[in-house]
Amino acid sequence: MDAQELERRIAAFRGWQYEFEFEGGVRTPVSDPAMVNRQRERYRYFFAALLELTGGSLSGKRVLDLGCGAGFWSLAAVEAGAEFVLGVDAQERYVEQAELVFEAKGIDRSRYRFEHGDVFTHDLGTGFDVILCLGLLDHVTRPFELFELMSGAGAKLIVIDTAVSRARLSLFELTPLYNTKDMVEYPLVLVPSRAAVADVGSQFGFDTLALQPRISSFAGMGDYRRERRLAFICSKGVTANGLAVAASQRLVPWWVRDPRALLTGLR
Repeated sequence: MDAQELERRIAAFRGWQYEFEFEGGVRTPVSDPAMVNRQRERYRYFFAALLELTGGSLSGKRVLDLGCGAGFWSLAAVEAGAEFVLGVDAQERYVEQAELVFEAKGIDRSRYRFEHGDVFTHDLGTGFDVILCLGLLDHVTRPFELFELMSGAGAKLIVIDTAVSRARLSLFELTPLYNTKDMVEYPLVLVPSRAAVADVGSQFGFDTLALQPRISSFAGMGDYRRERRLAFICSKGVTANGLAVAASQRLVPWWVRDPRALLTGLR
């Protein structure tokens, strides 16, 4: 499509969370410039870590993007060489935005599909290599079921970016959603502590690595600065030692942290 038509179709949406740039200098409008920096820093933070684990590309891999939004991370996966990306989101307008972005970018239809649906009832399929769970875990009240779905999709690598409780215990905080427009289930959600992410993941055979933010500019990144948001790599049979030890923290399940707790639980 030409630039004029693209601008018209972009303007038809009420707002855009992500800035996309297209040929001819056309951009999606983002009301807060700090959000542009936020996505740039988040890419460096967790997406670059994913690529470090996969040898620098996602070539030949099938990616499932849960809560895909306007397709920003789906596009990052395709541009990193992913063979196919399935994006699922509960908000129909986001799916429509993602479709427009990929159409305007000229991505071959055989390499992607976007679907509107509830991840807990939607048929996600199997055979995925990587799952992106970015901004979804802290929007649901069923963390165990979410991990069960992700495990069932077959991926050996899951990237999670989520709000976190700063509690040292393994727990979930009942917290109201800041923006109910993006509500998946209820306006109250369960926000995990670091240890809780590891504990739930371990129930489904995942080792968990909590990535320590390496952020050069905190514009739009206040939640990361306050340690109220973190990214995690969950893996099955994938060596994560390639990530710099000084920039990460390996989390272990509760029975490893305190073996006495396991004995107590068996009484």
